[in-house]
Amino acid sequence: MAVSKIFPDATAALAGLLRDDMTIMAGGFGLCGIPEALIYAIRESGVKGLTIISNNAGIDGIGLGILLETRQVKKMVSSYVGENATFAKQYLAGELEIEFNPQGTLAERIRAGGAGIPAFFTATGYGTTIADGKETREFAGRHYVMEQGLFADLAIIHAWKADTEGNLVYRKTARNFNPVMATAAKITVAQVEHLVEPGEIDPDHVHTPGVFIKRIVKLDHVEKRIEQRTTRKRAA
Repeated sequence: MAVSKIFPDATAALAGLLRDDMTIMAGGFGLCGIPEALIYAIRESGVKGLTIISNNAGIDGIGLGILLETRQVKKMVSSYVGENATFAKQYLAGELEIEFNPQGTLAERIRAGGAGIPAFFTATGYGTTIADGKETREFAGRHYVMEQGLFADLAIIHAWKADTEGNLVYRKTARNFNPVMATAAKITVAQVEHLVEPGEIDPDHVHTPGVFIKRIVKLDHVEKRIEQRTTRKRAA
């Protein structure tokens, strides 16, 4: 008999997976497509010493920001962290390690990890502090930096729709780091907005095949937050 991938809530979906000092990938870009319910469950578990691989660290009080506030994070592997005052404060005080990456390099490091590629060469960052301590080579007259692929103990991601076999569909901007992270961890847990039966998703519309997804939690409500609200005055 097949084992169900569906769990009743985020806490149950992460049961038995969390431990101190583990590496976790967290999908999302800004506040779009973040696995917020799963992040809250990690906070409530009390695990600490975490290395988090994520494009950014949310904002104060939202997303990964809540794990910074409880000091459960030891290190961030990120690209952009400018919206989180807690992040900056802890980093400047020497309380948080940061491994900065150019955004495209971070995405490719994750994709490479999921594809079983241990390392690759990129021109991005050559001649800067990004290249310090890393192997460099010249190809066809251009200099490149070697970057290692990333692979985590656990990936937590957000998808718009899933079937009970774990085939996922992402929607619009939430199709950011979520698809590559889904493939780059020992176990991937997905929170989803809609859950359907197998066959109800057109195979041509599947972004992440179910083979990569081990556990699913269907959310009853998702708050779509706006990180930076920019408006203009209406014409008279």
